[in-house]
Amino acid sequence: MPPPPTLIFGHRNPDADAICSALAYADFKRRTDEGTFHPARCGNSNVRIDAILDRFGVALPPFVGDVTPRLREQMSRDPVTVGPGATLAEALELIDRYDIQVLPVVEDGDRLKGMVSIFHVGQSFVPRVGPARDVRRVTTSLEAIIRALKATPLHLENETEVEELVVRVGAMDIRSFDRRQDEEELDPKRTVIVVGDRWDIQQRSIQRGVRLLVISGGLGVEPEVQERAQEAGVSLIVSPYDSATTAWTIRAATRVDAVMGTDLVSFPPEETVESVRRRTATLDPAVFMVTGDDGRLQGVFTRRDILRPTQTRIILVDHNELTQAVAGADQVQVVEVVDHHRLGNLRTEEPILFVNRPVGSTCTIIADLYRMARLEPTPELAGIMMGGLVSDTLNLRSPTTTRVDEDVLRWLEGIAGLTGSELAETIFSSGSVVVAHEPDEVVGLDRKVYLEGAVRFAISQVEELGFEEFWHRSDELAGALARSRSREDLALAALLVTDVKTQNSLLLVSGDPELVSAIPYPVVEEDEVFRLDGVVSRKKQVLPLLSGILKGIPR
Repeated sequence: MPPPPTLIFGHRNPDADAICSALAYADFKRRTDEGTFHPARCGNSNVRIDAILDRFGVALPPFVGDVTPRLREQMSRDPVTVGPGATLAEALELIDRYDIQVLPVVEDGDRLKGMVSIFHVGQSFVPRVGPARDVRRVTTSLEAIIRALKATPLHLENETEVEELVVRVGAMDIRSFDRRQDEEELDPKRTVIVVGDRWDIQQRSIQRGVRLLVISGGLGVEPEVQERAQEAGVSLIVSPYDSATTAWTIRAATRVDAVMGTDLVSFPPEETVESVRRRTATLDPAVFMVTGDDGRLQGVFTRRDILRPTQTRIILVDHNELTQAVAGADQVQVVEVVDHHRLGNLRTEEPILFVNRPVGSTCTIIADLYRMARLEPTPELAGIMMGGLVSDTLNLRSPTTTRVDEDVLRWLEGIAGLTGSELAETIFSSGSVVVAHEPDEVVGLDRKVYLEGAVRFAISQVEELGFEEFWHRSDELAGALARSRSREDLALAALLVTDVKTQNSLLLVSGDPELVSAIPYPVVEEDEVFRLDGVVSRKKQVLPLLSGILKGIPR
């Protein structure tokens, strides 16, 4: 099975740069590296993102909200199975052929009934201390015995009936044979006699009316014996093996369902690997079953399977902090990061490619990677990267803008066939985010959670053409911000509303009074809205401010 594709994610609650950089970097990786790369998103789109994608006819990346390793990814699919009517000989052959420890027992379209292991087989074959007849017991059908021996049937009675039988080898004098049969009080109708060309034992077995007479060694059977067996209702077959091997093989014809274990430990395929590790730590089975809600077997796994590293690989773009990453990112392989933000708390097991540059957008970095590789993106992807760059730098007017952003934008304009100003008009006139979404959505659309020491706080940002729509819904937005803060136990939650025309912002906050009172900007509404003239960058202007406040206040 080929390895799964590497998924490329922007941050949760993505902005245009996160979505556009994931799309562009997936294309760049396909053209420069081996493997399969797919863009993905772990949050909802918004009107600005939709405007960019619609302008260039590019589809929104598929939603993948969680990459936490699941049992379905670690289990062995299509395990070797056996039916309940199979013989132990057949089960042992499968165990040996595939070098496995356990065979699931299934019927009716993979419905799990039990399991049989080398332990179960061994218990049936290895003699136990006790009465002789117990050592020779076998629960099976004549049909299964014939199959196990590859025998030639001469006459059969009720060959499909499953019954408990006792196997005897007729290798003694006829008098000893009779005496032993009487001493053990064996019911002839439950007795299997294995004998070679001993005519007297054959005849006496038929006279007694045994259930099955097996002629060993592939020897011929006289017509008279066949005729008398048929008249007496005694089943008669010829085994190609000697008497000892025949007797052993008949015991191996025991049906699997007569010895299988039914006290099974099974798990659903969607359970997380971490949970399964905890639950199996103190359990005995070497192999565990994976079943669906309908009881059908979907796979098996061992402890080794759930201890091996997950095959899920992800690349992070436009962020490098696990608090902003797709759920489960801390349990999979993060193999690359491409970002333009401060360094966060990311830890990896092995060295990875980490590209972090102090520029205005992640799309700037990726477009520059195209240039350095002497590759030209399609006009559509050039436009997509322009969208992320123009959106994140407010068309080069943000204080985060660098000379590299300007150079890259000019290069992309030549490929896409339009200017940054034309695209900015499309993006920022696409509609008000505040009007297009419910207050809780507005707060969550482009939201990043940060960690300062042990303190968690969040900053959301929206760009508007003026503040009119914000003031119409400021009370609703304040309520949504307070709910968000309470729900996630944040010390402070803030919404930065930026006017792209005037390059000014308003900061709506919900937090501990001590933190709110330390914000050094004019208050528009007491302890709730601040006026931030000339502030447009969350990354470069607001984040350092709030981080500094949190550092300076003892907690």
